[in-house]
Amino acid sequence: MRRIFLFLSLGAVTCFASCAEKKEEKEEQIKLLTTSPLATDTTITKEYVAQIHAYQHIELRALEKGYLQKIFVDEGQAVTKGQPMFQITPLVYQADLQKSQAEANYVDIEYKNTKSLADSNIVSKNELALSRAKLNKARADVSLARTHLQFTSINAPFSGIMDHFQGRLGSVVNEGDLLTTLSDNSKMWVYFNVPEAEYLAYKEQAKADNIVNVRLRMANNEEFKYPGVIKTIEADFNNETGNIAFRATFPNPDGLLRNGETGSVLMTVPLKHALLIPQKATFEILEKRYVYVVDAKNIVHQREINIASEMPDLYVVKDGITSSDKILLEGLRKVKDGDKISFTYEAPKKVFRGLKVYSE
Repeated sequence: MRRIFLFLSLGAVTCFASCAEKKEEKEEQIKLLTTSPLATDTTITKEYVAQIHAYQHIELRALEKGYLQKIFVDEGQAVTKGQPMFQITPLVYQADLQKSQAEANYVDIEYKNTKSLADSNIVSKNELALSRAKLNKARADVSLARTHLQFTSINAPFSGIMDHFQGRLGSVVNEGDLLTTLSDNSKMWVYFNVPEAEYLAYKEQAKADNIVNVRLRMANNEEFKYPGVIKTIEADFNNETGNIAFRATFPNPDGLLRNGETGSVLMTVPLKHALLIPQKATFEILEKRYVYVVDAKNIVHQREINIASEMPDLYVVKDGITSSDKILLEGLRKVKDGDKISFTYEAPKKVFRGLKVYSE
């Protein structure tokens, strides 16, 4: 019985050793590709939701009450500075002007007679001064009546594009009623909000470059062909969002952009000593990003990383790994944490040449 038991024990040990060897051989047979993160200077493109506004965009309102007698333009029409646009019935204001002019003429005659008498010392200087004051008042009334009459004609204050009409021909308009809006689209102001950290990075870049150009991606996902320039930053941060508003100016010679459009501003930001890894070397679990790091014993370990920025095919890593780490580049689904692997190593520069974005 002892011999049989010893024989069985030796057989079990031999079997266990054989199985362990087979498992190790199986582990060693998994040969995968690894690389390292690349620490380099590069640039990234930040994208910000933007609102597009005309350089000048105003409301045209009636300055006098009356009937809308004439409309000289059409909706969507391009107009030039000084071009007639609307005419409100001027009859009442013409009559007021004529009445004021007649009264001014009468007072002028009175003043001349009083002056003649004053020169002959027939009337006092005080009476002459009173007559002169009446004349000045009458002339001011003429000027006021003429101004009211001019307000019945509404001309374009600058060259631009008409919006739709709020009133129609023959309708009654009151003082202050909106007639239409006018936009000068020769250049556009594009507003977007920037977080505080990115604002500080921008200020550093602006010190070196003086002018920071930006691009505009339109609603159809195409880039506007003319670059813009950041010219204005608002004074205060929004305490609720931690953002500050930027304004970029874009030329619009073709008139493609219109007031009220939306888009995205694309701003290129330089990064010093950025740590880059291929996106395909990462995987996600419960909204967290991980990589497999290979240790000195060829064992893979799952490690969480934090992403600072995203580029096509690449991530900029904030923390979690270093440039000296070896990370698994391919076969992420073939291994699990703690597996021992056999691998080939490829230099990061060689790996990155096959990707869309790489900049030294």
